[in-house]
Amino acid sequence: MQAVLFDLDGTLIDTAADFIRIIQEMCRAEGRAVVDADLIRTQVSEGARAMVKLVYPELEVDDPIFLAHRQRFLDLYGADIAVDTDLFTGMYPLLADLESHHIPWGIVTNKPRGLSEALLKALDLTERCAVLVCPEDVKQTKPDPEPMYLAAKHLKIDEKQIIYVGDHPRDIDAGRNAKMYTILAAYGYLPLQHKDNLAAWQADHIVSNVSELHQVLNKLVGIKQHSVT
Repeated sequence: MQAVLFDLDGTLIDTAADFIRIIQEMCRAEGRAVVDADLIRTQVSEGARAMVKLVYPELEVDDPIFLAHRQRFLDLYGADIAVDTDLFTGMYPLLADLESHHIPWGIVTNKPRGLSEALLKALDLTERCAVLVCPEDVKQTKPDPEPMYLAAKHLKIDEKQIIYVGDHPRDIDAGRNAKMYTILAAYGYLPLQHKDNLAAWQADHIVSNVSELHQVLNKLVGIKQHSVT
């Protein structure tokens, strides 16, 4: 394998704390019951609409009032995008290991480009990331393989020689559809309706923490195991 691609939220970067902070602030501002942090965490990979729906379950997602709340949520998030956000524990040495062995890594995400770029900039990852593919870059988003093909084209590496790591069924489906080697990040924001049968996702490998992911990646790209820290 010659490259590694990651999903963003819940796989490479632990963004949940900032989403939890904002959703709970919205609950308090509206005088509504505060949504449980663990429940919010399970909805992060489903996007802004799913998280805002936790606050306003009575509203239809195409209701102008709901859309206004969703925009307010996105504005609050964009203004303070990395207050409590950081890479998952162990991810810094993992990326450093890949880079030291000239293995490019990148991101394929359904997170809007503006927010994705702001997040990478806040964490000083912009120059280190070899490719960033967002919804605005393609006609079809994950689970369609189009964004995976675009990332591979940018890297100039055959899809079959690329690893994709994600924490949602659409991530694994997108990787499999593109004939990439897929790794399910079971430490991420697993959706409630899919978390009890991870084998059904049909990933090539399942890891329970970043340390395990590091070891698996090192083996797949040919880095000696003693490099893991």
